[in-house]
Amino acid sequence: MSVLTIGLDPVLVEDAASSRAAFPDLDVDVVRAGVAAERARLRELGSTVDLGAGIRLDPALTPLLEVLVDVTRELAPAAKLCFNVSPTTTVEAVQRWWPDRKSLA
Repeated sequence: MSVLTIGLDPVLVEDAASSRAAFPDLDVDVVRAGVAAERARLRELGSTVDLGAGIRLDPALTPLLEVLVDVTRELAPAAKLCFNVSPTTTVEAVQRWWPDRKSLA
């Protein structure tokens, strides 16, 4: 199974006022470490992974998220859209679609 995560480099949204208000405890290092760990877990489960992060971090980026979702639905209508709630819950988000599988291969 292939997994594509879409987002922005966290350094681009770290200082945005709306990001700070929504997620005051996250910083670039925390986000990057969480993304790296989840990428490694997905690979251990047999998935190929291409990634980014941070689109939902900043509420001001909601219009960009909407465009990405719409384009995905148009170009890959069978794709499953999964949303993590933190940098360390990507695997959990993916496994919601495949709850009976320990491997994502």
